Amino acid sequence: MPRDSQVKAYYSVIKPGIIYGNAINVIGGYFLATRGHLDITLLLIVLVGISLIIACGCVINNYIDRDIDARMERTKERVLVRGVISKRNIFLYALALGIVGVFVLFVFTNILTTFVALVGLFFYVVVYSLWGKRKSVYGTLIGAIAGAVPPVVGYLAVTNHIDLGAILLFLVLVVWQMPHSYGIALYRFDDYKNAGIPVLPVVYGVRTTKMHTLAYIVLFGVFSEWLFLSGYEGKIYAVIMGLVSVLWLLLAVRGFNATDDKKWGRSVFLFSLVTVLAFALSLSIGNSI
Repeated sequence: MPRDSQVKAYYSVIKPGIIYGNAINVIGGYFLATRGHLDITLLLIVLVGISLIIACGCVINNYIDRDIDARMERTKERVLVRGVISKRNIFLYALALGIVGVFVLFVFTNILTTFVALVGLFFYVVVYSLWGKRKSVYGTLIGAIAGAVPPVVGYLAVTNHIDLGAILLFLVLVVWQMPHSYGIALYRFDDYKNAGIPVLPVVYGVRTTKMHTLAYIVLFGVFSEWLFLSGYEGKIYAVIMGLVSVLWLLLAVRGFNATDDKKWGRSVFLFSLVTVLAFALSLSIGNSI
């Protein structure tokens, strides 16, 4: 294989989109904790460390999911499905990413931050990838728990203790991920059904999924505004998140009259990206205004 193709293959298995998305949330969590006192060096260290650990988890997940990916239209051409990278090299690659990521966090941040990052990795690889995703409709929630860890890592790297701010940050990201994931499951319904993945719309139907989506968006609005009510964020943050939450909620309500559920699911997913970006940005500016 040409060298540039090898580089692309190894780059693709770390799921860069997931890493970049989590980096935005890490920055938001970091700014929430700093409350205006910026340390660029620490922020970069946290981003490098947690990104390497996330990459480790994604590589392992790609290897575990290669049988599922082979049955899904959007993933059937992934490099591990095609056997482009050997099992030995994937193991060494994941191990190297994980070790370096843990080393960076342990040496340059604190033990609590490192421990929480490892808990997130364990949930993603073992509880979610090996069991939850394949066996339980609650796999989405398990994956959301793992996905809510990176911004908390950014927060703990500054504070070195778990407080109400860390808990609320975690809860906001957990409940945000549920409509986000349900939206994907709806517009990729056939893929999930063919692969035998027990996501909510496949197991309990579309209407139940819409009801759950609505409930989680309400919780998202409650938890995100709780950060303001608890004094962690300012009025600009409260206004931005209030507006975004209401718009997302209205989109969810419209779903009960939707004629094309896949199209509606995709719109919920796309708006979830707008929502989490607004959340991260407003965390970054909210304390200064």
